[in-house]
Amino acid sequence: MTTTVALIAALDTKADDAGYIRARLREHGLRVHLIDVGVLDEPLLHADSTREEVADSAGMDLGVLRRRHDRSSAVDVMGAGARRIVEDLVATESIQGVFALGGGAGTTIGSIVMRDLPLGFPKAILSTVASGNTANYVGTSDIVMFPSIVDVAGLNRISSVTYTQAADAFAGMVNGLSTRPDVSPTADRPLVAASMFGVTTQAVMCAKSILENAGCEVVVFHATGTGGRTMERLISEGYFDAVLDLTTTEWSDEVVGGILSAGPTRLESAARHGVPQVVSLGATDMVNFGAPDTIPGTFANRLLYHHNAENTLMRVTSDEARQIGEAIGRKLRLATGPCTLLIPLRGTSALDAEGEPFDRPEARRDLFDAVKSSLDGSAVTVIDIDQHINDEVFATSAARLLLDYLSHVPYTAQASNHA
Repeated sequence: MTTTVALIAALDTKADDAGYIRARLREHGLRVHLIDVGVLDEPLLHADSTREEVADSAGMDLGVLRRRHDRSSAVDVMGAGARRIVEDLVATESIQGVFALGGGAGTTIGSIVMRDLPLGFPKAILSTVASGNTANYVGTSDIVMFPSIVDVAGLNRISSVTYTQAADAFAGMVNGLSTRPDVSPTADRPLVAASMFGVTTQAVMCAKSILENAGCEVVVFHATGTGGRTMERLISEGYFDAVLDLTTTEWSDEVVGGILSAGPTRLESAARHGVPQVVSLGATDMVNFGAPDTIPGTFANRLLYHHNAENTLMRVTSDEARQIGEAIGRKLRLATGPCTLLIPLRGTSALDAEGEPFDRPEARRDLFDAVKSSLDGSAVTVIDIDQHINDEVFATSAARLLLDYLSHVPYTAQASNHA
């Protein structure tokens, strides 16, 4: 049976580009379902899903949309319509991948379509903005973005190179589905999500080793904002049997205004879905910024640590520590399943240790007191451990607590349903 992929493009302005990509994908043995998201001029290629059908799928008449002459509205409508069409094609197993191309508008439409498609489903965008900040396009998904290098505005000796490379790579993703190794977890091998930052690596890797030796599979997420959001998404989708959330630093950035916030829903997924979790306060002593010249002027006189040329860390104050503790406590109170908070009394990161640059015992106490007060009367178990977070004793305690939780709940092995 021929494998089919969807190709999304505005066929009034990107017809030559889409035609070239389609032809290249066909050379790899793929059938192409062409979706037209253009609005203004007449299409220059025949589409399998016409622009009228796309607009109608979003509950909008194309003629009305044209008369608005509103580019933003057109992107929203055609993005929503294309998303519904692709979701239907995926649900009926009519396509095995989706590819989009364009500039800012085409990239936005492509990302609207792809962001919530299943992990592992091939998805790619050939884009003029792929070399910039793509966080708003990719989100927590596994979208692959290919830089077009030049504008997506017809074929030339440069664009034909980047178009070919993108199409060939995407075809490899799709054709590789049939030979992809089976990495699905088994029912007797629980899947654990863990959060980690550079300054909590020692703790997390020690705990990870213990969990793996006990038969668990551990997936580590880098607590950089996107990492936390991705972990939350996959927890909510049922991938994980338990969570080892030792690194909640993203709440520091959310409260104080750093660049690595995971948003106001961080720590909610495991709590609301009853997933067993062992949580700590890793790296909540710091807020993240970029290069020194990017730090807001209001923080000019603060205690800073220059991690590297592109990353600057700022020590939180006692008042900020209280706010961070309160925020974490509010989220953990939502827990509907087993939940323990471990408090490392001797420090929360490699920089927050005796003799290290961020060693501020009073700020630590304010953090600990605030989170305990916020959890008072809740079902969350709070345990003080007179160790630093990166001490082996602390990491071992965290791993053993999580294993104890897992011994009392059935393993879901949900990831096998998503692979």
